[in-house]
Amino acid sequence: MNNTTDTRVTVIGLGLMGQALSRAFLKAGHPTTVWNRTAAKADRLVAEGALLAPTFGDALKASPLTIVCVTDYPALRELLATTDADLAGTTLVNLTSGDSAQARETARWAEERGARYLDGAIMAVPPVIGTADAVILHSGPESDFEAHKPVLEALGTVSYLGADHGLASLYDVAGLAMMWSVLNAWLQGTAMLRTAGVDAATYAPFARQIAAGVAEWLPGYAEQIDNGSFPAEVSALETDARAMDHLIEESEALGVNAELPKLIKAMAARSIAAGHGAEQYPVLIEEFSKPHEG
Repeated sequence: MNNTTDTRVTVIGLGLMGQALSRAFLKAGHPTTVWNRTAAKADRLVAEGALLAPTFGDALKASPLTIVCVTDYPALRELLATTDADLAGTTLVNLTSGDSAQARETARWAEERGARYLDGAIMAVPPVIGTADAVILHSGPESDFEAHKPVLEALGTVSYLGADHGLASLYDVAGLAMMWSVLNAWLQGTAMLRTAGVDAATYAPFARQIAAGVAEWLPGYAEQIDNGSFPAEVSALETDARAMDHLIEESEALGVNAELPKLIKAMAARSIAAGHGAEQYPVLIEEFSKPHEG
């Protein structure tokens, strides 16, 4: 499939993100059919050149490629169950947020009904859709991704992760883990420094420098994890644990919440008790890989 202006696309779901996806396709010149339970949400898109399908089934039949961005996976399954449209020859690209098990289950459901299926995750906010800053993750059969890649690139920077339909969802939540962990660490430091009259804006550049420096460690630490060997090239975990005590004590002395550093210290303490105190910090992967007890 080539990226010509006669390549038709359907977008299902017209929340803020669905509207942004539709506009990106229209801007790229693709005839775009849209559908939403509340048809009025399509009014502005229709004024901009989109075609409103009268029914969900009609929307599916309008294009060989259908992008779905609805509330959740159950909402998608409910929609699909209500149509008797022939899905053979249709490629569904589901950009609805959910978990990896839902992605795999929905892929099986769609494929049993003759549709080709790619799961995806949008790592962007609506205003940047259609620009290179919008990263869209995809997982599923590579041949299906490659067939539609030129069209999907109208949405932003598209990335293929692998044949496992669950990978896009897993990358999505792994990215959230990174985001919240960095933000929470910054908030911890900000709360501490505010007790000395240092405002967040003053601390932010220093925190950004630290975060960027730590990010540089990731490739080497990843190699240790993948090799299952954690020589203390920089610092031993037991040394890091003493610094964790300092962070906890300083937080408590300042009247700042110490729950986060205490959680990290508890995980490190378990690892040290298991005999890993002389190894490097990434050895904690063994603690992160265990289910929570208690």
